[in-house]
Amino acid sequence: MKKEHASDKLFKAGIYLFCIVVLILTGFPLLFLVFNSFKSLPEYMMNIWQPPKKLFLGNYKLVFAPTFLRYFINSLIVSASGVTLVILVSSLMAFVFAKFSFKVTKGIFFLVVAGMMIPIHTTLIPIYSLSINIGVYDTLFALIGPYISFNIPVSVFIMTQFFKEMPKELDEAAKIDGGSLFLIYRKIVMPLSGPAVSTVGVYTFLTMWNEFVYALVMIDTRSKKTLSLGIRDFYGFQTINIPAVLTAILVGSLPVLIFYFVAQDKVINGLTQGALKG
Repeated sequence: MKKEHASDKLFKAGIYLFCIVVLILTGFPLLFLVFNSFKSLPEYMMNIWQPPKKLFLGNYKLVFAPTFLRYFINSLIVSASGVTLVILVSSLMAFVFAKFSFKVTKGIFFLVVAGMMIPIHTTLIPIYSLSINIGVYDTLFALIGPYISFNIPVSVFIMTQFFKEMPKELDEAAKIDGGSLFLIYRKIVMPLSGPAVSTVGVYTFLTMWNEFVYALVMIDTRSKKTLSLGIRDFYGFQTINIPAVLTAILVGSLPVLIFYFVAQDKVINGLTQGALKG
């Protein structure tokens, strides 16, 4: 066995130290949310860095009240339906752009991708007027539609590039066996697109779950508010229940974290399976 040189050991120690520092910097905010969520407001104001002297569950009672749970469900409905429709629409569009290299499809592709350069909040007033005219203002549909349109350009771009890298021999073999284009899309392209679908799903879910400005403008009824709006309920006219806000942020971030870790695992599995099959 070769002995490690002192410089190699020092380099590895430096890498481990760097990883530990990054872990502390990224993990401390979550830890800060956890132990402050068990503090009352007076205890929090006394020392925000000290762990709670005794567990205070009042913040969680507020967060898990029926009203706040309604906000949570509304955000879940908007985000889940939005992610599903974005993946469906974007994958169909990307399939056409990747498999048919005509001038028309190339022009439409660049037109769709150009939507990434449009700041989403510049469309707020036109979409507000449109939602009133078509009768969807103050409904969850007023959020789902714009959220889908904002995420389609980047989703189409990601999926198109991924579909283009797939071996053409798979498509040709399916055509020889009499497979239709939709069968190729459903049986071949989509099952092999786990990494792209997971990437689009995580990005779309994150943007929809955390969006605030459109929800603030498009939703007026309290029972139809999303989680990002519901957190404002802890803001009073003169005081802010900061521990309750931190608890709401902690609970609200759990679906994002869970969805991210599940999708991350699917990305790794998809890449591994692709390497083994190749």
